[in-house]
Amino acid sequence: MLRLRPIAIIIAISLALTASPAYAHAFGQRYDLPIPLSYFLMGAAAAVALSFLATSAFAQTTNRPFSYPRFNLLQAPILGAILSSRIAGATLKTLSLAIFALIIIAGFAGTSNPIENISPTFVWIIWWVGMGYVAALLGNAWALINPWKIAFDWQRKLRGLANAPENPPFRYPESLGAWPATAALFIFAWMENVYVGAFQPFTLSVIIIAYSVFTWAGMAAFGKHEWLRRAEVFSVLFALFARFSPTEIRVSEPQACPSRSAEPPDDCVDCHECFESAPAGSRQINLRPFAVGLALPRRVSMPMTVFVILALAGVSFDGFQDTQAWASLRQSLLTFAPWDVVDTLGLIAAPILFAAFYLAFCWAVKRLSGDQADTLTVASAYVMSLVPIAIAYNLAHFISLLLIQGQIIIPLASDPFGFGWDIFGTADYRLNLYIISGKAVWFISLVAIVLGHVASVYLAHLTALSRAPIAPNPLMGQIPMLTLMILYTVSSLWIIAQPLSA
Repeated sequence: MLRLRPIAIIIAISLALTASPAYAHAFGQRYDLPIPLSYFLMGAAAAVALSFLATSAFAQTTNRPFSYPRFNLLQAPILGAILSSRIAGATLKTLSLAIFALIIIAGFAGTSNPIENISPTFVWIIWWVGMGYVAALLGNAWALINPWKIAFDWQRKLRGLANAPENPPFRYPESLGAWPATAALFIFAWMENVYVGAFQPFTLSVIIIAYSVFTWAGMAAFGKHEWLRRAEVFSVLFALFARFSPTEIRVSEPQACPSRSAEPPDDCVDCHECFESAPAGSRQINLRPFAVGLALPRRVSMPMTVFVILALAGVSFDGFQDTQAWASLRQSLLTFAPWDVVDTLGLIAAPILFAAFYLAFCWAVKRLSGDQADTLTVASAYVMSLVPIAIAYNLAHFISLLLIQGQIIIPLASDPFGFGWDIFGTADYRLNLYIISGKAVWFISLVAIVLGHVASVYLAHLTALSRAPIAPNPLMGQIPMLTLMILYTVSSLWIIAQPLSA
């Protein structure tokens, strides 16, 4: 999750016309911390450090395959019937396609005012921010309601190919990996951070159609599942976040796992290709502990490593843009280049600096643990332990945006085109700017970031144990990674605190 500055500015102007109080970050209330910020930072750092000691003392230390408790929700009498209902699934898919069509049509036929047109608010706040929350806290709902996937499946049904195996004309190059999704993530970040036109309804619809053509062409050329798994940026991102979530799909005793994600001895976790083709009796939708999906023993490719780093660095840069430090630096750079060039350079510099910093700590992990692999391999091995940090920062950074600006969807639902309609009687709804206070934002952010880093410490510990055969000193090797996470805890809280208390 990245930045919403252009639409936030537009919304701020609109709110300024109807409300008198002044608000800080995402228009939540200013909050004066009850104790100095340094005390919070030291306490959070201590909590992360103590979690390392607790994890080292009580976490699994044997070489047995990683396991965790799970409960198949399909076995629950009522919930299981709903989850397995074809009618419920078809209804959700139809609704998803209908909203998808509405957003595109609204961009072309509705008003050009971003505040009065449903398209920008739904895309940039309800879907982009909201789906991140759903994926991380509930599960990968995107895999069910992805409109590009649904439309592709439906056209196959219309052609009588619903039950026919896919036979794409091209084989997806192994060397390409997740690089298309990584490149698309950066382009999407640039549009969100720099390109103001992406928040204009007409331009946004053009972008959606262009990406739709690109996605459908990729699925037709290389196969639906192959393209979604590696190249469709939102499927890759939300699946990554969903690995933190408390739910998973699983196929028991798969004949063959085409995505090569099968876990020994007989499970296939979060593979939608297997799940869709498996007999109903072997399908599971399981409840599981948070974050364990990130600990499953899967090889992480270099492009996927870069993808994770880009996602984490992007959201960190997003928050840094709200600080006075960035405002001062940006102002000084504006004497040499226009604002869009400055912001683009900042967006490029953030993941490069983060990657260099992360690789330096991975080199220290390699040296202290005696890991026989090269530094890039170590970086790929540990990168999934960073995902809870990215999720926690997203939850902390965007909560006020979703709860306050997200309310705009209520009047827009009655008048999606800005034509003066009142379909559901909500067109006159006024935003409740006090729905969440600055105090609540701060303490939710504090808890989310600390818990996220604690989960990352746990995952890093499991990674170190799994590498013990080639890294004979796993405990020593965890010290650099722990140091990195403490530093990131402190910097994340400092960034979150700036717009709240400045």
